[in-house]
Formats: sequence, structure tokens, C-alpha cells
Amino acid sequence: MRIGELSKHTGFQVETLRYYEKQGLLAPVSRTESGYREYDNDSLRQLQFIRKAKSVGFSLNEILELLTLRVERDQHSCGDVKAIAEQKITQIENKIEELNEMLQALHKITDACCGGVEPATSCTILNSLDSGDLA
Repeated sequence: MRIGELSKHTGFQVETLRYYEKQGLLAPVSRTESGYREYDNDSLRQLQFIRKAKSVGFSLNEILELLTLRVERDQHSCGDVKAIAEQKITQIENKIEELNEMLQALHKITDACCGGVEPATSCTILNSLDSGDLA
């Protein structure tokens, strides 16, 4: 199938598919005599893998690493793959903690604001951001 057909089957934009190919995420494919890329079911499966990996938070670099492990399965262990997944879990947990801290700080300064018609010169939100007193 050509790149437009692959795009329709996967939901990825044509430009994204070309980018993935340049970045090594999508294996190079054969070309017709007229220069069109010809993709097969392996390309389709690879893009489905990429979509699923993105949906659980893996970055493109991490996906490239996972794709390498996927292709070279006999040279790697489940532990290799699990280590990448556990590292992603730690990153996500750290991000959640950071977001919760941001949320608490924002609640604190927002709760302190009267939200009235008074001039913003006495706004506790702006004053907190100016002073850096968010904790």
C-alpha cells in the first residue's frame, strides 16, 4: 500500500509517517519504479505498536528503543523491556507528584483571593506570584 493508504489505515498523517521513517521508527520500505513508497502489513503492525506505545506515555526515543528490542527479541530478555517500562512508570509518578504540588499551590493562592471587584493591585494571586510565596 502507498503512504496515503497507510495513513488512512493508521490515522497517522502522511507527514508523521515520513518523519517516523526518517527517525528510524518506521522501517524503510521498497519503492516502486516511479518512486512511490510501498508499505506492507509489517509497516501497519509497526505503526499500531507505535500508537499503543505512545498511548501509555512512551516518548519517540523510548519507542525506538522498544522497537529495537521487538525486532531483536532473541537477543534481549523480558527484563530489558520491563526496565524501560518501570523507568516510564517512575517518570509518570514523578510527574503526577509534581502536578499535585502545582495544584495544591494554585489552590492555596486562589483560595486566598477574594475574587471581588477590588482593584487587582491588592490581588493575592498576583502578589503571591510576585513574591514567589507559593508554598
